[in-house]
Amino acid sequence: MNRIYVTGLGPGAGDQMTIKARKVLEHCPVIIGYTVYIDLIREMFPDKVFLSTPMRQEAERCRMAFREAEKGRDVAMVCSGDSGIYGMAGLIFEIGRDYPDIEIEVVPGITAASGGAAVLGAPLMHDFAVISLSDLLTPWETIEKRLDAAAQADFVICLYNPSSRKRADYLQKACDIILQHRDPGNVCGIVRNIGRDGESCQIMTLEKLRDTGTDMFTTVFIGNSKTFEWNGKMITPRGYKEEKGNE
Repeated sequence: MNRIYVTGLGPGAGDQMTIKARKVLEHCPVIIGYTVYIDLIREMFPDKVFLSTPMRQEAERCRMAFREAEKGRDVAMVCSGDSGIYGMAGLIFEIGRDYPDIEIEVVPGITAASGGAAVLGAPLMHDFAVISLSDLLTPWETIEKRLDAAAQADFVICLYNPSSRKRADYLQKACDIILQHRDPGNVCGIVRNIGRDGESCQIMTLEKLRDTGTDMFTTVFIGNSKTFEWNGKMITPRGYKEEKGNE
């Protein structure tokens, strides 16, 4: 039985790819994915057959993978980050109901939340919520409710897809919701191009974050009420020792 491996590449490529993901890509003769992600790995595996589709053709991309597997070849469907976190794993399983003879295996990867957290320091050491600000598949009204609930519950909040050309003010709108429940001085951080050329990070207050420009390659971290900055790092204490100020 042929198999589709839904494979997370990590936030970039190369050294942030897991050993298992690399072995899967070495094994599979066909690699399929979004054009941008295919370009990240094309030179690493020059002997493979690469197939890609642009954004908003995710379902067609999945069907393409099943058609290739039906030809008798194992296929790697690649995603940025983790394939099971805003990746293609769910859609592959949904469409896979029409292809009962094809096996599916999910190969996890480092998602932007964990990759970006490592750059900033240790912001995700306690309970946290990951929320995408993209309303392409989720109504903005639902996103607003999730932001409000996470802010009230004092979660550390990690925001994916904070803004784009069509959604230039979405991070500002999100911050306004969160500021209803958080202090303007709440510690926040952003990381751009995680694991890729041009990686950079900044730590700032929630008030400053509201007016900071971001894009689809930026991941935003909003600390909880205990999060603090120390020595250029963003740290959320787990509670292993009693805090005395910001030691």
